[in-house]
Amino acid sequence: MRFAPRLGGMVASAVGYRSGGQPPALHRGLPSPWLTLIFSLDGPVTSGLTLEQARGADAVRTDIVVGGLHQSPAYIIQPEHETGVQLALHPLAARRLLGLPAGALTDQLVVSGTEVLGARAAEIHERMREQPGWEERFALLGSYLRARAAAADEATPVRREIVEAWAWLARHRGAGTLRGLAEHVALSPRRLTALFRAETGLSPKQAARLMRFEHAKGTVVRSYAAGAPADLARVAADCGYYDHSHLVRDFRQYTGVSPTVWLAEECRNIQAGGHRNGEE
Repeated sequence: MRFAPRLGGMVASAVGYRSGGQPPALHRGLPSPWLTLIFSLDGPVTSGLTLEQARGADAVRTDIVVGGLHQSPAYIIQPEHETGVQLALHPLAARRLLGLPAGALTDQLVVSGTEVLGARAAEIHERMREQPGWEERFALLGSYLRARAAAADEATPVRREIVEAWAWLARHRGAGTLRGLAEHVALSPRRLTALFRAETGLSPKQAARLMRFEHAKGTVVRSYAAGAPADLARVAADCGYYDHSHLVRDFRQYTGVSPTVWLAEECRNIQAGGHRNGEE
C-alpha cells in the first residue's frame, strides 16, 4: 500500500508491504538518490554488505533501518513472512527528519534507527505494530515525522548552493558536467564537491550517476512490468549513457549483476509493484 505523507517533498514515497507463504529469498537493496527508512513490523531486517555477511552471524539485524546513500547493493534476506513500512527520504531533508546530515550516514550501509532517532522511534515502532490497519500506521508515522521536522526548524539549514545543486542534477536526471553545475551555483568545482560530499556523503558526480541509473532502471522495469522486453540500447541513449556497455557497467556496479540477471531475480518484486519505491 502506498501513502502520500504530506511532508513538503521531504519524503518521496512511503510504502506498506506484507508478504507471506514464500520461501526465504535474497533481495538486493540497490543504491538510489534517496535515503531509506524502514519500520519492520514482523521481525528485524537482516542485511549485509555481502551475501556471505547477510547469511552469517555478523549480519546486521534491526527493526528500524536507516540507510544512507551508497554505491553498492545491500544484501537483504527476505523471510517467509514480512510486514513493514519503507520510506524514501530526500537526502537534504536528513537534518530535519533524522537530526543529522546524510553525509554522517556513509560509514555504515545500515544504521539502527534507534541510534539515529532515539528511544521515541522505538515507541512509535511498537505503537505501529499495535495498529489495526495501514491507514492508522501511516497516520501515526506521518505525525511523528512532521513533529520531528517542526522541532528541527531552527536547526542549521542546508546551504542554498547545495539545495540548488541537487535540484539541478535532478532536473537533468544526472546529465551535465561538474563544471556546468559549479558555474550554475557560483562555486568552484573543488569547493562544490567538498560541501556536497559533507552534506550528502557523495560527490556531485556520484550523485549524478545514481540519478541517471535510477532513471534508467525505472525505464527498464516499467517496460518489464508492462510485459515488453526492454531495449537496453535505446534506454542507454535516452538516459544519457555513452552506449549500451556503459549502462551495463553501471548496472553491474549498483546491482552486482547484469540487467537481465537482475530483472530475472527481481521478477516477483517488480510484479508486486516494488519497483515504484522512491518514484514521485
